[in-house]
Amino acid sequence: MWGSCTAELAKLVRRPANWFMLGIAVTLGLTFTYLLPLAGAAGSSSGAPGTDRGLAATLPSNLVGNAIGGLPVFLGAILLVLGVLAVGTEYGWSTWKTVLTQGPSRLTVYSGKLFALAVASLTVVLTSFATGAITSALIASSEGEPMNWPSFGAVLTGIGAGWLIAMTWAALGAALAIAMRGVALPIGLGLVWLLVVQNLLFGVAAPLVDWVGTLQLALPGANAGSLAASLGASGATPGVGELVGASQATLVVAGYLVVFAGVGGWLLRRRDVL
Repeated sequence: MWGSCTAELAKLVRRPANWFMLGIAVTLGLTFTYLLPLAGAAGSSSGAPGTDRGLAATLPSNLVGNAIGGLPVFLGAILLVLGVLAVGTEYGWSTWKTVLTQGPSRLTVYSGKLFALAVASLTVVLTSFATGAITSALIASSEGEPMNWPSFGAVLTGIGAGWLIAMTWAALGAALAIAMRGVALPIGLGLVWLLVVQNLLFGVAAPLVDWVGTLQLALPGANAGSLAASLGASGATPGVGELVGASQATLVVAGYLVVFAGVGGWLLRRRDVL
């Protein structure tokens, strides 16, 4: 088991595309969470009401919400692609036979892939917190604002919630790759759901149709957004909104993680890998 875990982790570390996606995640997080609000504050007239909102949103006190605010949608999309690549490339390169003839069972190899994805997801979340802390500290220092950091417990809670959301999207990507035995189609359909359908349900259909609004309360995106919002993520961030309580959101997202991981393992065990 441990051999499969280390082997899959080595694959992720040595794949340049994964580091490229981590760089994109950091760039997107800093741009939407810090640079745009700061630019908006700088571009506002000094006498206009609320001109300090952009600056206030970038200060250290909002670190937790800023670090996990992108996970329900655009950072979540990167984690989904990471999950697809971790599993789907085995089909594209026809390497399943090579991997499985080395001795480990299908579920052992699959567990190793989930372990590697868990490490990768945690890395993305920790990087988001680290870069956010550095950026907010620099902004507060340059603007002469106080550095009121969130408590250690709040940071740990944020890291745990962010890891849960990130791993759920990565597990969805892995399950889609196994279901469709490839890379291109799972990435395409996953991104359409995450970036288009989910936002249409959240922003357009739900206010117009009652049963759609009820349905979205059980979907992973709405609950991930609610969990992020409960920890301070801005409601202006796409996909973030406190539609349900934090406890329900945590349980629903965790339930989807178990379902996605379980479905992926069941499909891999029951079907031909070719």
